[in-house]
Amino acid sequence: MTEASITSDLLVVGAGIAGITAAVEAAETGLKVVLLEKRPYIGGKVTQFNKYFPKLCPPSCGLEINIRRLRTNPKVKVLTQAEVADVSGQPGEYDVNVKLKPRFVTDRCTSCGECVTVCPESRSNDFNYGMDRTASIYIPYENAYPSKYVIDPVTCKASGCKKCVEACKYGAIDLSQTEETINIQTGAIIWATGWEPYDANKLDVLGFGKFPDVITNVMMERLAAPDGPTKGKILRPSTNGAVNSVAFVQCAGSRDENHLEYCSSVCCMASLKHTRYIREQYPDAEMDIYYIDVRANGVFEEFYSEVSRDPKVHFHRGKVAKVSLDSSSGKLIVEAEDTLTGTRIKKSVELVVLATGMQPNVSGLPLDRSQIDGDGFLVSGGSGAIACGVNTRPKDVSAVVQEATGSVLKAIQAIKGN
Repeated sequence: MTEASITSDLLVVGAGIAGITAAVEAAETGLKVVLLEKRPYIGGKVTQFNKYFPKLCPPSCGLEINIRRLRTNPKVKVLTQAEVADVSGQPGEYDVNVKLKPRFVTDRCTSCGECVTVCPESRSNDFNYGMDRTASIYIPYENAYPSKYVIDPVTCKASGCKKCVEACKYGAIDLSQTEETINIQTGAIIWATGWEPYDANKLDVLGFGKFPDVITNVMMERLAAPDGPTKGKILRPSTNGAVNSVAFVQCAGSRDENHLEYCSSVCCMASLKHTRYIREQYPDAEMDIYYIDVRANGVFEEFYSEVSRDPKVHFHRGKVAKVSLDSSSGKLIVEAEDTLTGTRIKKSVELVVLATGMQPNVSGLPLDRSQIDGDGFLVSGGSGAIACGVNTRPKDVSAVVQEATGSVLKAIQAIKGN
């Protein structure tokens, strides 16, 4: 059971890299912090990345350091599977009701895995964007924090099965758990709810959902990751075979009045990074990048220049009009117009990667319309809302961390009444 009421100086909603940064920075100034996360683990989208650009280093190192800072700081309380139901009050005096969904696994869990071996049910693995499945009782990913199992209530047969209960020698599984509501009284709230990739199923002409070899940029991250569905081997989903030709489709749903009107800022760099993933595994693969503009400003210009020197990476300025399937070869046909040359392009490839944009994750938040702009992003304003991370605008991880630190200063001002 969780206490029915908690008093804190600061409430941080969302435990991705923005929320974690804000929570640890605030706690290390002496503030008492509650950090909420709606998923059963913290870390957000960063946990699903294979590598950062432009250095191509794994994000796990920095993430683990910040999680250690959380774990060792008694001023931070972390609540997972928690969602804000309503907020009342004003800066300095907020009253927040939070719903806690049951995990069905208690702190007695040692992550031994015995429960998984007997579980007869399975679920689509959302951590890998549905590219594989797990048992209905699962750990979201290998180094997840909290490091304990969770049960999917949709696929689990619960009292009609109980095999996991019988297998757990620590008595850590409690199928009787129900949703709880707790009250948090706090001086300031930081909204760090992150982002979701744009739904590629809405991009009919690009073939996502129709052809298995059309994937998104976030799926590519998981395919390349050692803990991904293919253990880091990039394979064609249709055949599980090697990849010899790839088309990267930029602005897939972005800068489009029918989908997302804005630029998501990091998609170009992500695709450039993905060419390095392909090159590491397939030295002779041919790659085509279809773009409107390559956004690689400042320190990223050198990375773009490095990729552009690869003789097997070909840039085409123009949006892709259509992706279809050549049934005779099993390959995909990409059709586009190169606006620099005025020529039509029709190429056969084995894999298409859609650079889908970033949407702010604000659905269901108890905020009024004045706190959300025309594109759906949060706005920090006089109404007391303090926001940070990608829910304020698309940006890379380093910019997210800087903004999260700045949000703590705003929170301190709200708490102190300045």
